[in-house]
Amino acid sequence: MARKSLDCRTIPSERTCAVQISGEEDEVLELAVAHAVTAHGHTDGPELREGLRAGLRDEEELLAEPGSFLQLIEFHARDLDGFSRIVEDWRERMGRETTARWGVVAADHDRADTYVEIVAFPDHASAMRNSEHPVTSDFAKRMQEVTEGEASFRNLDVQRVLRM
Repeated sequence: MARKSLDCRTIPSERTCAVQISGEEDEVLELAVAHAVTAHGHTDGPELREGLRAGLRDEEELLAEPGSFLQLIEFHARDLDGFSRIVEDWRERMGRETTARWGVVAADHDRADTYVEIVAFPDHASAMRNSEHPVTSDFAKRMQEVTEGEASFRNLDVQRVLRM
């Protein structure tokens, strides 16, 4: 049986919440109900449980799914450790306010000191909230200190996910 996961960032809410729960389906549902009641003020009942059950995803589908959004950032740096330090600082400062799900930094095999960072979000609106956050604005300024030239950005809407 596939592990299930529920991510609060993918469920509309008046409160910013970054809780993600994973495990067996029944476990996740019970923990999600408890969280929705205690943290978000919902009332336990069939409607809440149906809504939460609809938000459950197979854990491996969390990498990307149709409708999610990827931001691809290409940059040049001689000091990747410096870049890693400001990313960690950004993560600590953003804490639960981040809407990013995951990120990958890869070195271009054929071009020295060239890197690509891919960051995944539940959707475009989540990415824009993340980008407009003051901590992200500060990160962008600090990134210029450890990179060479301008970074290029590509905004990508996930259309299909191919399982190989």
